[in-house]
Amino acid sequence: MSHAPFVHLRVRSCSSLLESTVRLPELLGRCQQERMPAVAITDRANLFGALEFSESAAKAGIQPIIGCLLPIAHHEPARGNGRPAAPALLPVLVQSPDGYRNLLKLLSAAYLGGEVGAAPELQLDDLGAHGAGLIALTGGIEGPVGRALASGNRGLAEGLLERLAEIFPERLYVELVRHDLEIEDQLEPALIALALERDLPLVATNDVHFLDAAEWEPHDVLLCIAEGAQVGQAERRRVTPEHRFKSADEMAELFADLPEALANTLVIAQRCAFKVPSQAPILPAARPSRIRPRSDSYSSTR
Repeated sequence: MSHAPFVHLRVRSCSSLLESTVRLPELLGRCQQERMPAVAITDRANLFGALEFSESAAKAGIQPIIGCLLPIAHHEPARGNGRPAAPALLPVLVQSPDGYRNLLKLLSAAYLGGEVGAAPELQLDDLGAHGAGLIALTGGIEGPVGRALASGNRGLAEGLLERLAEIFPERLYVELVRHDLEIEDQLEPALIALALERDLPLVATNDVHFLDAAEWEPHDVLLCIAEGAQVGQAERRRVTPEHRFKSADEMAELFADLPEALANTLVIAQRCAFKVPSQAPILPAARPSRIRPRSDSYSSTR
């Protein structure tokens, strides 16, 4: 039986704490059901589930793609509540052992490079120093390019895209997402135009937070818990029922006008043939110690 013409490159697992309800066994079972030959896990700023995912996917006959959402500093005015803008999210996917080591270095820099207690964050220069072996997606409306476009700053968006293309030569894809959000419809023509102007490939993704549409409401409550917000609160983070694990047929229908963007998901999967290596115990095996019986004198004092 032939495989599906699309694979998911943007799945957040339960390791994206308080962001996702996707568990690995169910995810891999769904990939098998949909005949998807590969799948990527891209959790926010962590690789907590990378080893388990890599080994479980390989056993299930599915190619694991190790990825991460890197938090990129995005200089915007403070929100109405006085809080600074959250970092933009840049999805990166591992191609090779060097790429995996570089991703570990980038995550370490994100957590250790700022002030104590600050949220993890990276600068583009950090990516420039450790971008080898990684494929980058622009991140849709959450990425640095999309965020610049959404703020009306096309010049900044062009500059960011140029810089990312320098950091990831022949390894940068302009990402298109369609979750039934107005802002996505507004930004998509500009993203496609920027890709065509710079001869950059397009890729279609779906930012998966849960497997089925029925899980949307419980997931919405989970986001409220994460932010300390209430369900009826106006200004809070939300996702849509479209942030689910869609079938290949659904994605083909959704992006029927851009078949090359679908095909590029398989191209990327072929370029990311890497599995997290298992590691032997670091410490040498110890001899079992003998438990000495208490002496009579000690016992008598008790």
